[in-house]
Amino acid sequence: MLLFFGILLGFGLSAKAQDFEVKDYEVSVRIDKEGFFDVEENYDVFFFSQRHGIYRDIILNYNVLGADGKEERREISLSNIDVPNHKFDADGEFARRLFGTAQIKIGDANIFVEGDVNYQINYRVKKAFLHNKEAIQFYWNLKPTGWFADFKDMSFRVQLPEGVRINENNVFVYSGFFGNSAESEAFEITISGNEIIGKALPGFNSSYGEAVTLLINLPPGSVKEIKPFWPFWSDYGWFILIMAIVLIFYLIWRRHGKEDHTPMVISYFPPKKIDPAMAGFLINDKQDSMDLISLIPYWGSQGLIQINEIDSGGWFSKKDTEIVKLKELPAKPLPSYERLFFEELFDGKSSVKISDLKDSFYRKMNDCKSMLKKEAQVYYLEKSRKVQGLVGFGLVLTILFIGFAFLFFWGFFAALALLLTSIILLLFNFYMSKKNPKGNEIFSELKGFRQFIRTAEENRIKMLIRESPNYFEDTMSYALAFGSLERWSDKFDALGERPPEWYHTPHGSYGSMNNFSKSFSRSMSNTQSNMVSQPSSSGSSGGGSSGGGFGGGGGGSW
Repeated sequence: MLLFFGILLGFGLSAKAQDFEVKDYEVSVRIDKEGFFDVEENYDVFFFSQRHGIYRDIILNYNVLGADGKEERREISLSNIDVPNHKFDADGEFARRLFGTAQIKIGDANIFVEGDVNYQINYRVKKAFLHNKEAIQFYWNLKPTGWFADFKDMSFRVQLPEGVRINENNVFVYSGFFGNSAESEAFEITISGNEIIGKALPGFNSSYGEAVTLLINLPPGSVKEIKPFWPFWSDYGWFILIMAIVLIFYLIWRRHGKEDHTPMVISYFPPKKIDPAMAGFLINDKQDSMDLISLIPYWGSQGLIQINEIDSGGWFSKKDTEIVKLKELPAKPLPSYERLFFEELFDGKSSVKISDLKDSFYRKMNDCKSMLKKEAQVYYLEKSRKVQGLVGFGLVLTILFIGFAFLFFWGFFAALALLLTSIILLLFNFYMSKKNPKGNEIFSELKGFRQFIRTAEENRIKMLIRESPNYFEDTMSYALAFGSLERWSDKFDALGERPPEWYHTPHGSYGSMNNFSKSFSRSMSNTQSNMVSQPSSSGSSGGGSSGGGFGGGGGGSW
């Protein structure tokens, strides 16, 4: 089976290579003492069938061993790209940095060529020398492995900087498949002054997957090393900027988002004129759907509604819940979110089944949550809200604009790190809200009330029941908003208290508070999932070695 696929792969590559061949390939390199070199590639191409032209790919990103023996990331740069006498397109600087390759596409989409065609490609390369203590190495793939064509003949000429002289012991040519570290016997090398000339011997042929790589050891100091102004910034500047963004966000949060220290005042009742929905918002600074759902037992304690648990029948069917309206909301001023939630829940009807709200109530729920957040702002500093908006806007701009700069200068990983950091800060920015003195006073009471619900002793609850017989019904909605309803109910179960009369089962009311709390919690959880569910969208998704130097890539026809 592996042999079969190997044959198919070989046939595919061979077929692709048969579009054209390179009858003769000459490459000239001029090394400049300032640390760059200019390349001129000449191809005598023969097209076996009609094609538009050829393309040349050059890899720009490499992992190399530095002078200290440690592996480092190297990004060579390409400039002065030109193809005389032919129409061509070359990747821009941004695309080259983004993808780590440069493609030069030669030809006209409206014109076909066939037979003999000559192409000359010129470009300048920077940051492609290896600077070691013993020597400066020019290590370049004159013909890289990725060419989808046979090269029938080849020669090269390298001009060294003026005054630089080397002998044949400093020139190495490697050919063949990638990784071949044996010196090539396919080239005749001559050195004349500061010029190195190489010519392929008769019978030369280099196919797809094979390379011709030239390694020249130049004397130390003969070629200037192009270094960034600040090497650490070139490699890790993105990390410094991200840390600066995080630090700026933290300083803004300390001033405009960090809550003032408020002592916890133990309280046995919720703050006056604070309903459970608002209490749930203020305790964690966000509008949860359960905050609004806690209004349902709040209405039950006021005699406005009755809740019936419905047995749908069948062993595997889920129980449903029916909410029956007994009275309209009082005419007195009420929070807008409470009135809207009540009206939208019943929608002109006298009762509603929770299952009927699935995939239809979520928009109304979102409207109510928005109203809850809006009305809660009277307890927060206005300046804090403005800063929250400005910071959020700034983070979005950071993602859109600075992200492209990160991508351009430091690559994909740096841009991804900036994106993830900005998203995390955006999530934290939702909590960039600071309460005013009135909000702090209420928050102090709410913390104390929540703490009492969690840790209250039976004796204290007994005293409160004697003073207020409906104490459980008056407080259970707040316990629900705080996420502590079952714990709160268990304390009353130990005292033999009866469940609320406005909650009914198919078999009457629950006999124990413990059973009631479990059933009611399941009912409210089911209510929440139905009220926020959205209809699902439809759709489907279906030393040296051959090829080891800089200048990797290849080319083909199109």
